[in-house]
Amino acid sequence: MNSFLQFILGANRSGKSLYAETLAAASGLPVRYLATCATEVADEEMRQRIALHRNRRPHHWQTVENRFDLRNQIVESEGFLLLVDSITLWLSYLLMQQRAKESILAELQEALDVALELRRSVILVSDEVGGGVVPPTAEGRVFRDLAGCANQMMARCATKVELVVAGLPLVLKGA
Repeated sequence: MNSFLQFILGANRSGKSLYAETLAAASGLPVRYLATCATEVADEEMRQRIALHRNRRPHHWQTVENRFDLRNQIVESEGFLLLVDSITLWLSYLLMQQRAKESILAELQEALDVALELRRSVILVSDEVGGGVVPPTAEGRVFRDLAGCANQMMARCATKVELVVAGLPLVLKGA
């Protein structure tokens, strides 16, 4: 199996998740979908978003929810294409656990290193959060900065990076 690390980046409602799911379905590989939203703390609006994502995914895909051990998920994904949607929600969850920015970034780097070392096929989805106004709260600025650093890290490690705008993918890196 050919391994790859692909990074899909886009703004909210840009079509990045649907695009990543389309790539996963077209890969011909069995898909393991890591949904990183903490469902137990979701409000009604978020539960509706989760339901839309669940209903859109093929039933034969293996879905993993409420697990935030990214490195272990990559290790356990042998023989699968691992679709992680989204890194942004994963970062948010770890921040809510009072984790330090440096610790979170180190964990992400370790997961990326493992994916490359074990030659896993992985698609990572993340939000581009730095294009708007400066958040008015310290927590918002910490999150924005963390997401920006994480996105740069993933872009460095990925073999292909695409930015999705209005449902259209733009290749930033790779063929």
